[in-house]
Amino acid sequence: MTRPQLLLLCCSLLLPMPMPAEARLPGPVQVVAPTTVRDLAQIRSSRVLKVLVNQSRNSSGEVKGQPIGVEYHRLRAFEQYLNGHARDDQKITLKIIPKAKDQLLGALQRGEGDLVAPGELLEPLAGLAVSASNPIRTDVPLLLVGAKGQRRYTRVEQLSGKTLALPNGSAAGEALSQINQKLALRKLPPVKIEWVDPTLAVEDVLEMVQAGIFHLTIVEQPIAERWSKILPKLRFDRQVLIGEPADEYWFVRRDAAMLRASIDRFLTTYKAPSNQDAAFLRIYRRLYRVHYPLARANRQRLEKLRPVLQKHATAQGMDWLNLAALAFKESSLKPNARSGSGPTGLMQITPSAAQRVGVRNIQNLDANVQAGAKYLALIRRKFFASPKLNERERMAFVLAAYNMGPERVQGMRAEARRRGLNPNQWFFQVERIAMEQVGMGAVSYVNSVNKYYLAFDRERESLEPREQKVVVRK
Repeated sequence: MTRPQLLLLCCSLLLPMPMPAEARLPGPVQVVAPTTVRDLAQIRSSRVLKVLVNQSRNSSGEVKGQPIGVEYHRLRAFEQYLNGHARDDQKITLKIIPKAKDQLLGALQRGEGDLVAPGELLEPLAGLAVSASNPIRTDVPLLLVGAKGQRRYTRVEQLSGKTLALPNGSAAGEALSQINQKLALRKLPPVKIEWVDPTLAVEDVLEMVQAGIFHLTIVEQPIAERWSKILPKLRFDRQVLIGEPADEYWFVRRDAAMLRASIDRFLTTYKAPSNQDAAFLRIYRRLYRVHYPLARANRQRLEKLRPVLQKHATAQGMDWLNLAALAFKESSLKPNARSGSGPTGLMQITPSAAQRVGVRNIQNLDANVQAGAKYLALIRRKFFASPKLNERERMAFVLAAYNMGPERVQGMRAEARRRGLNPNQWFFQVERIAMEQVGMGAVSYVNSVNKYYLAFDRERESLEPREQKVVVRK
């Protein structure tokens, strides 16, 4: 064997093997072997264009047929463009496939879709056989975002030692890495990155920054300005330069030359409609917004309630902070809360639901919490006991059922399975069916409780006495 042949063999052994799509920690995109490429001719023949979209509601949300995601108008316009001169037997329809942002390009290379429309900055790594379109937006800057009334920042050095919350796949990760290299040269502490829970998208992080749960984040300027119309307490520190502005793209497989050419021709003529955010503004302005659950008064209430919450959570095999988060959403941790429609007390449980689990006198705090915990456990045991569900998703389904009824949620899971969505994942998957069928109310409810749980969980050490650590099921 010659030296060139030996070198070629060694290189081939180092090539990465195909990997399955799965949730993972932030890091480089998995490099996988490409499959057969579908170019425009094959797409027209199948009459389906498979579009991989960022599962973020900001990018691809749709509520009762009304688009709130930034990519929907552009994608529908591209569908019309492709069909403008097509024969009737070659009319293309879009199949929307939501994925986590940091899984999009790997899914494209595996052939799970024909086109990636992220709706955010996304930089392909070396080794992926993907090709970027002409820019959709150029020179998109990153903005440092905090809450009004908190400390302002004017120089990047002031971020030394601070913690910034970023969603998985954030374009700010690489920029902060470069900032930390510069801080190290000046012997300053690095900026700390908190990669948030995968149940949170960029819009969730912004909402939690406004609430004071997270102190700072970094997002693209168009996203920050869009959500500032809904979250008026956000503050932008524009003087802090976070990396260089970058361009936003769509992506196709490298060998899909005709599809890429069609996209580029389309982008030269496309203009976003002036009212493209009308549904987004109308829907989100009606929604409940999370508050800071660890303010002094809330901490004091939680400390008084902790024994009863822990007792009944332990009895039902659940994390007491799940009960605490639900109680904060339902009653702001006020045991005497009342509702005109029947729900009562800390857990805002109805008399009929309490009777189903054999609890009466729900005016009493202990009985109220007992009823709420037992009813949640009943829903979990009867409808969501499958080992295919992880505990975080299981709790999300239980909360959705607590709000809408378990039979309805099970019907949504069946519809998700029929559509090719993951029926065992509420966040960004089954919730899309809920958004379509019942609107954002139930989705916002589950998301709010989830955010309160994450806020409490971040402070678990200070909320649980050292001598009484509680075993949790997350």
